[in-house]
Amino acid sequence: MNRSTTGANLPALRSHNAALVLDLLRVAGEGGISRLELAERTGLTPQAVSKITARLRAEGLAAEAGRRASTGGKPRTVLRLVPEAGHAVGLHLDRDGLTVVLVDLAGVVAESLTAPLDFGAPADEVLAAAAGAVAAVRGDGALPVLGVGVAAPGPLDHRGGVLHRVTGFPQWDGFPLSEALAARTGLPVVLDKDTNAAALGLALGADGPADFAYLHLGTGLGAGLVLGGAVHRGERTGAGEFGHQTVQLDGLRCGCGGRGCLEALCLAAARRGDAAEAARVLGTGAANLVGLLDIDRVVLGGRTVAADPDTYVRGVRAVLDERARRDGVRGTPVPVTAHEGDRPVAEGAAQLVLAPLFGRVAPAEAPAAG
Repeated sequence: MNRSTTGANLPALRSHNAALVLDLLRVAGEGGISRLELAERTGLTPQAVSKITARLRAEGLAAEAGRRASTGGKPRTVLRLVPEAGHAVGLHLDRDGLTVVLVDLAGVVAESLTAPLDFGAPADEVLAAAAGAVAAVRGDGALPVLGVGVAAPGPLDHRGGVLHRVTGFPQWDGFPLSEALAARTGLPVVLDKDTNAAALGLALGADGPADFAYLHLGTGLGAGLVLGGAVHRGERTGAGEFGHQTVQLDGLRCGCGGRGCLEALCLAAARRGDAAEAARVLGTGAANLVGLLDIDRVVLGGRTVAADPDTYVRGVRAVLDERARRDGVRGTPVPVTAHEGDRPVAEGAAQLVLAPLFGRVAPAEAPAAG
């Protein structure tokens, strides 16, 4: 694999079967997996697995990881993923800052940085800051980079890579962010909502329930929904506009133009230092979501939650438990927190690039490259 062909060859591994094998190698980790096990788990013939693994080895994506004793015959050769064979950049553009990470094929962060950002600045300034951050984590460019995944506030069109009327920043409406950033970085760019990106990253690393909601409280409030193990975006990437459900008629004016939105009430409480009240408001929205979708898990994230995680978990759980008692429901989801504040958003953004390689995003579900 050389740098001139990485971007063109890797994102289309040519076969669903190859993606299945590659994903099993990823999940197996450094310990690796044998060809026989690959055949058993994929349902492919040993001959087909041998052809696929030979190609993956030739491309530098797989390598031998030793031998394992066999129950009969010669020892089995064990194969592993080569994480350093490819990397992806994950970029989180927030309203007041950016976070960027460089991750390898196994999702391990190799480089990262954070920097202030004025999302209300002219587009050229925002793009220059974003491209500069991408260049910074790439370093000398020696590492093969497959593309850039961008997580940004919604609403937006994830297939076209176009922003819409971002709450508080309507001037971005119709801006082709993926195309513009691809032109500046020379890399394919995919775009999705910040909460969807985080939910994707969490789903890929989850051993728990297939249905969950990621609730992100930072400069705004939104949700990423994972249903049946897949991120639910909706036809227009509009799913998860969690913060703009009205919970108080004629309440505080929200940046979206409405009144009494969950986001407005929650952020107001957080700004005045009343984390307990912000958690209660967040819990009210979480309880509505649990009641609507019957989800198994609620994950809380974002810098505001990270500043006082115990208060938010306790407050959200109290509302969920009270709603469950009132409705006579058993097995209320226990809220947990995502680690490192906003970091899961940037790491999830990198998975916008990597997940299709492992068949973890269906072609119709994958955002279009810029």
